[in-house]
Amino acid sequence: MVARALTIFHHEERGASCRPRPSPSTIDPAEDLRCITTTFQYLQTSGWYWRSISASEAREALLQQSEGTFLVRDSSHPQYMLALSVKTRCGPTSIRINYSRGSFWLDSISPSLPHLQSFPDVLSLIQHYKASGHTPQGQASDDVHPQTKPDPGKHAAKDSVVPLKLARPLHKPEAFPSLQHLTRLTVNRHANCPDRVPLPKPLLRYLQDYPFTI
Repeated sequence: MVARALTIFHHEERGASCRPRPSPSTIDPAEDLRCITTTFQYLQTSGWYWRSISASEAREALLQQSEGTFLVRDSSHPQYMLALSVKTRCGPTSIRINYSRGSFWLDSISPSLPHLQSFPDVLSLIQHYKASGHTPQGQASDDVHPQTKPDPGKHAAKDSVVPLKLARPLHKPEAFPSLQHLTRLTVNRHANCPDRVPLPKPLLRYLQDYPFTI
């Protein structure tokens, strides 16, 4: 099922980011490490985490894909860990993913949306926006080149609204999901409480290791 649309604005300045979020409650460094480790474990299991590819490589991978195809990669911006690259109706683009003290959220430069909803891991964030009707806008693009002098005409075009929908992940060719993982995804999609499915404990643990539908 194709996800309902998000809305973003492209932005030309690499240094732009969202307004400061209120400082969350203090988190133990060990818990902070656990949160980041868990997210990367989920991403590596997903098959659509493309690691350290560049923005141009992500663009090339998504160029011939259908609208709504997406992947997650390492951000090229030094202040961010990850970026979400998506094929929109205007072509591929990338959105930075913020992280602070146990929470992930999409980066925003929109004054009307200084505080976007946060999530305990990136998989939950993407699954939420793929399935929900929320429409955040004003995301800062990770797909920019600071060495290039902005053209005023192109800048105006870049600031236009671009509808963004998340439809399906793009798996790395060498990381296509196994039959076991595809079965797990099917169970997660159709079972209200996968952890209560009448299965042997090892299989239940396998389901719990990746409690997502994408």
